[in-house]
Amino acid sequence: MTAAEGSVDSVLLRVEGRAGHLILDRPKALNALTHAMVLRIDEALTAWEQDPAIETVVLTGAGERGLCAGGDIRAIHQDVTAGDGAATRDFWRDEYRLDARIARYPKPFVAVMDGIVMGGGVGISAHADVRVVTERSRVAMPETGIGFVPDVGGTYLLGLAPGGLGAHLALTGAQVAAGDALRCGLADHFVPSSSLPRLLADLADAPVREVLSRYVQDAPPGQLADEREWIDHCYAAGTVEEIVDRLQADGSRAAKEAADTLLGRSPTALKVTLEALRRARELGSLEAVLGQEYRVSCAALTSPDLAEGIRAQVIDKDRSPRWNPGTLAGVTADDVVRFFAPLGAGELALDGGAVTQEVAW
Repeated sequence: MTAAEGSVDSVLLRVEGRAGHLILDRPKALNALTHAMVLRIDEALTAWEQDPAIETVVLTGAGERGLCAGGDIRAIHQDVTAGDGAATRDFWRDEYRLDARIARYPKPFVAVMDGIVMGGGVGISAHADVRVVTERSRVAMPETGIGFVPDVGGTYLLGLAPGGLGAHLALTGAQVAAGDALRCGLADHFVPSSSLPRLLADLADAPVREVLSRYVQDAPPGQLADEREWIDHCYAAGTVEEIVDRLQADGSRAAKEAADTLLGRSPTALKVTLEALRRARELGSLEAVLGQEYRVSCAALTSPDLAEGIRAQVIDKDRSPRWNPGTLAGVTADDVVRFFAPLGAGELALDGGAVTQEVAW
């Protein structure tokens, strides 16, 4: 049944009937994205876009733990501490372009968001036409925990989430299961993980809509619906300081836990994230938001918190980052605005306009 198969740069390419499969193949690293992987996926999309025999593209991850834990932040740490950040800027440029391409890809793109899907993993899946979650899914944008800001179109997606849910997920980095991923607009369909092998096999012979109808079920209820009252109230505050104050004053255990989480995150990353979310809602298109995120990400390379956050979480694993500034009060408005400064000739060049193309699937 396999018409063609090959693995290069930790991405397995496989053609089965009418479907082209992209399989992220770094299971020991939870399929964390490298620059080479991004380029390999882009090359495959180019080839399959021009191949009339390929009617559907399917993205999955190797191993049992998840689709993708994000970008290779160890490589970013090395580039920031031992280099000038140029390799990371090049990686992000191609990664964000890929995210935009997936969003407007002219053939049905099915992302199987089984297991852990975080950061860059959200970027290559949550912009797809068809986003499938399972009872094992754990979706998150955890960037503030490493002194960074949600990127890969994350502020676009979370800016569209109802009420204060997007700000809650962006600032805390909280993981959500299938039901809440659907509620927040990060996924479309729930399929039990036990049905995935049959669903993937059926895509070789039938259109996506027909196959989905056989396997989609109601997702287990999430928990965010019951927490909307305090989330919407607290995250409607004008500043991060006011958000923390409201969370601490709410009285519920969940709100207090959210406040404690925020107080452990990078103060700079929190303030820039809140501003980025608000600006993203005004920008309109994914391409415009990705352009903003590229500015913010490049600015983060010159901030001490990114290298320090990765060190604390991944390199030394002491989980005790020393943020600079160390308090929310120490982060000024000028500090935040700096992250949004234009890059001149270094801007991310994407075709403008909202993604409006209808994909017949």
